[in-house]
Amino acid sequence: MTRYPEEVLTRTKKGDIEVRSQMDRGRYVRYHYLHPETGEPLEGGKLKLVLIAEGGKTEEFFIIPTKSKRGLLVPAAEKGARKIWDGTKSVDL
Repeated sequence: MTRYPEEVLTRTKKGDIEVRSQMDRGRYVRYHYLHPETGEPLEGGKLKLVLIAEGGKTEEFFIIPTKSKRGLLVPAAEKGARKIWDGTKSVDL
């Protein structure tokens, strides 16, 4: 008998049992980069994903499109506070 509820257990491809365990919870911000004159996306569709935990800690990742149409998630240096364009005005990240 396991000490974890059945609904948090999952089975790997090898058949091993694992527990899905929360590390943190929070919100996220996702943005892309636009050309300042044309407003068109730059750099082949690269996106930035900023994960913001409830405690305020952030983790940043680039999501880079691949030829297979899957996004490659690459850790990025944390840049701290900054503004982003929401389509009408600048807003805090």
